[in-house]
Amino acid sequence: MLALRLISESLQFAWKALRSNLLRTVLSLLGVTIGIFSIIAVLTLVDSLERSIRDSFNFLGSNVIYVDKWPFTGGNSRDWWKDFIRRPNVSYNEYRFLKANLKNAPHVSIYAFANDLTVKAGNNGINKITLRGVSPEYEFMRDVNIEQGRYLTNDEIEGGRNVVVIGHDIAHALFPKVENPVGELVKIKNLKYKIVGIIKRQGESFLGMGSTDYECIIPYSSFRKLYNTGTGRWDELGSHIVLKGNESDLGLVQLENEMQGYLRVKRGLKPGQKDNFSVNRPEAIVKAIAGVFDVLNMAGWVIGGFSMLVGGFGIANIMFVSVKERTGIIGLQKSLGAKNYFILFQFLFESVLLSLIGGLAGLCLVWLITFIPLGSLQVTLSVSNIVLGLTVSSVIGLVAGIVPAALAARLDPVIAIRAN
Repeated sequence: MLALRLISESLQFAWKALRSNLLRTVLSLLGVTIGIFSIIAVLTLVDSLERSIRDSFNFLGSNVIYVDKWPFTGGNSRDWWKDFIRRPNVSYNEYRFLKANLKNAPHVSIYAFANDLTVKAGNNGINKITLRGVSPEYEFMRDVNIEQGRYLTNDEIEGGRNVVVIGHDIAHALFPKVENPVGELVKIKNLKYKIVGIIKRQGESFLGMGSTDYECIIPYSSFRKLYNTGTGRWDELGSHIVLKGNESDLGLVQLENEMQGYLRVKRGLKPGQKDNFSVNRPEAIVKAIAGVFDVLNMAGWVIGGFSMLVGGFGIANIMFVSVKERTGIIGLQKSLGAKNYFILFQFLFESVLLSLIGGLAGLCLVWLITFIPLGSLQVTLSVSNIVLGLTVSSVIGLVAGIVPAALAARLDPVIAIRAN
């Protein structure tokens, strides 16, 4: 009952303070508004950017390990590439060896790809196409959503048949008047391939990477008819071995260690020699750019912190003025039996409420940003950032109001009534 009474009276006093001098209050709360806007806007944009970048690398799969000639994230020196260019490419024989011996890998696959190809069907053609040759079990590494038809069968992949799964936009460009192009023929590098499946439209990612809309998938053995790959050292195009691991990080570590041991044996590396292959995980790419996100977050806190400091002084100024204006009321309340803590919490609640109003205004400005079109970047104000904004506002109001509230609580009732 006492708490409800305290809240009710504090709301009334806060509303009167707002109405009595609206311009002064708005200007004082402007610092909190700008501060919360700066902090939450930066955090929201960084979160949205990080999420979009993560989504852009979804085509690499999850819980997977890539065995490549080159590392995903490069090296630490200017001439780092010199140590890697002399390495052999992964070979088809190494893939078969790992597939036969690995115990911690539910699925093992090899693939290769070529960019900037032209695909034709009759008088129609489309360029800038990515051609990907895959072995069995590749569908477990990367989700391929088939809209029409089916995916490649193991018999087709093992036999190197001229069959293809094409992206949605390729099908639309080559067969604009055909409702279901499954069964039609397309020509890739002067070889005819029969369409067995159409991939569901995916759309462009934030970084423009990994979209299947302009991709053709054929059997790995059929791909090797077009390009020299999978031989090891003198490849026209490098191949990539990918391993599907268990859900846990421990399972991936065990798989990585097991694979390194077997591949070192296969390549005849002695105990003192370094690995002449790279072990890549998609998470490493996100970790490599995590430092940029940390710097942006820090910049948002620094910029917003100065505004919050100014806003805190503004709220403290309002509360000092409010204490002076209500000195007589405080004296009457105390003479009627109001305790010091009642007066203290009354002013603290008012200070926090005023700060929350400024914080809510800042959050509203951030919310309006989410409606601004930023291309493929989807900006979303998360619940966690809303809670963070309200929490920071409350803390600022609490800190700014503690001294004026303490002074009000310590007023002598007789002196306070006379001051009126």
